[in-house]
Amino acid sequence: MATSRRALAYLESRKNLTGCACGLVGLVLTFTGLAGAYWPVVVVGLYGAGALVAPPERPAAPDFPDPAEQLDALREDFATLRTYLESVELPPAAAGRLTELTELLTALLDPGWVAQILAQDPESVHRLARAIRQDIPESVDTFVRTRWWTRLTPGQLPPERHLERQLTLLHDEADTLAAALRETEARRQESHTRYLEERGRSN
Repeated sequence: MATSRRALAYLESRKNLTGCACGLVGLVLTFTGLAGAYWPVVVVGLYGAGALVAPPERPAAPDFPDPAEQLDALREDFATLRTYLESVELPPAAAGRLTELTELLTALLDPGWVAQILAQDPESVHRLARAIRQDIPESVDTFVRTRWWTRLTPGQLPPERHLERQLTLLHDEADTLAAALRETEARRQESHTRYLEERGRSN
């Protein structure tokens, strides 16, 4: 099976097609009488020469999803995360921080102008994906598991304190991302203003 695939790939390759084209030239020379008695050598030689000079096959570049497509998948994962979070019971303070964080992430993932800016910034999409797919579920799941052990060994720092701190840090990170997006949009607006001013002066 692998041999037949390689053979088929060669038949469709540039080397074989170029060699065949040169071999046809050899046949034309044969029919016109220019190749003489050595026409098989001429045909095979031209085929080999064509195959040698043909450009090598260029493998297709990997087709990775663009940031816009990644955002669509990220929205689905965020919906899955929110379903999970709704099933977890958290202390009031941590639940409040989590609500603030999820509201901010919802605004960032909203398919509006913010998403259009995000789609042009793969690094920001990566940071959002890391928070949704890794940081938040890990923080909440660790709290749930650690809280159970704390009941057996009282006197330690309450796990909800760690969770509150983690959610605060994640919120700050998301807020920094939102501020960077706002700054990007502001710079774009300023750039367009300068362009219009310069165009007005040149007219």
